[in-house]
Amino acid sequence: MTKTNTAKLTNMKTFKQRFLAGLSLFLPGIFLLGFNIGTGSVTSMAKAGADYGMSLLWTIVISCLCTFFMINLYGRYTLITGETALHAFRTHIHPTLGLFFIITLTAGVCGSVMGVMGIVAEISSEWSKSIFDEGIPPIYFSIVFISLVYYIFWNGNTQFFERSAAAIVAVMAICFIANFFIMMPPPIDIFRGLMPSIPGVLEDSNKSAFLVIASMVGTTVFSGLFIIRTTLVKEAGWTLIDYKKQRNDAIVSVCLMFVISASIMAASAASLHTEGLVLSKASQMITLLEPLAGSLAVSIFAIGLIAAGVSSQLPNVLMLPWLICDYTNTDRDMSLLKFRLMVLGISLLGLVVPIFDARPVLVMIVSQALNSLILPITVASIFYLTNKKSLMNGYENTWLTNSVLIIIFIFSLFTTYIGINGVKQTISNILL
Repeated sequence: MTKTNTAKLTNMKTFKQRFLAGLSLFLPGIFLLGFNIGTGSVTSMAKAGADYGMSLLWTIVISCLCTFFMINLYGRYTLITGETALHAFRTHIHPTLGLFFIITLTAGVCGSVMGVMGIVAEISSEWSKSIFDEGIPPIYFSIVFISLVYYIFWNGNTQFFERSAAAIVAVMAICFIANFFIMMPPPIDIFRGLMPSIPGVLEDSNKSAFLVIASMVGTTVFSGLFIIRTTLVKEAGWTLIDYKKQRNDAIVSVCLMFVISASIMAASAASLHTEGLVLSKASQMITLLEPLAGSLAVSIFAIGLIAAGVSSQLPNVLMLPWLICDYTNTDRDMSLLKFRLMVLGISLLGLVVPIFDARPVLVMIVSQALNSLILPITVASIFYLTNKKSLMNGYENTWLTNSVLIIIFIFSLFTTYIGINGVKQTISNILL
């Protein structure tokens, strides 16, 4: 081998090492992004765009700002104390609080797993009709994607999970951002959407708007993100001297979160809302978009949606064993039989919607709205911990941080109220 070829090979290896080292700084945040932008988020943003255009864009802005603040604060707590969230709740507040989060988050994740796989399978089946006359039944797609996620879990560790999620998130981001430029709404509509307002339509529709707002907040400002964040920060080996790394990682994650969410809403607003089409079923994202945007845009959207589902399914199925390890303050050894059985059981819930022909969009929206119910407790818990002098060692919250926390707490109570009323209205409509 010549000196020139050897030098080129060395430079390529050096570039690869630097790239991987740089990427590793943002893997925890990208993993959370995959968790956050799943089919629940896609469904909520697409429905908001279809029903109300860009008028609810302000909800995404506020939700992302709240998410950044909470991710950063929970991460900072771990940097200072070295403790993860549930272990801290159990030790410094009360053991039942940790158990409360394990039960409620697991229940929410189980509903999410059913809805996610239902939507992904339905979209894939509908999309397959462009190749096969009758399409491939959803159940086969569910089996394939469940097997893929479980294979990644079986053969990986946390770093492998993060890198797998990063690759899938990259595909998702490229697809949804490309779709935005293909079906971009007028800039004036985007600007107006930044001004907070509730669509002033018919009374029943207005209540539906409240439910959509609650589901958008629930899927973005998700308590599970903040709790899992502490585990990822601790496992990354970050300490207080790495605060800037932790903060920058959170900034990148939330900025991408906003761009992707807004792109989904914009694509739906520019197509479905413009034509006066309302989204009520997941497969409509394919059947309604195709005559309006063309097969290329539909294919890009479908690939992005599938990537979103798979990227969120991995952290979803990992949630319960990770929460248990957090609560008991033990190492996350996912090769243990009990954890593999837990993940298998939760993964198989993805077959429920295809087998029983449930309504995945409704399941996801109600599930995400219910997530807002535990947000006030999540905010109150970190408020208590980060103001406790014996824990923070001189790094207690400033008055500004506490003021923002109080504002987020009040906002969380508002979204909880909206979520409860929205779910009641939806249940009443179903019963009637």
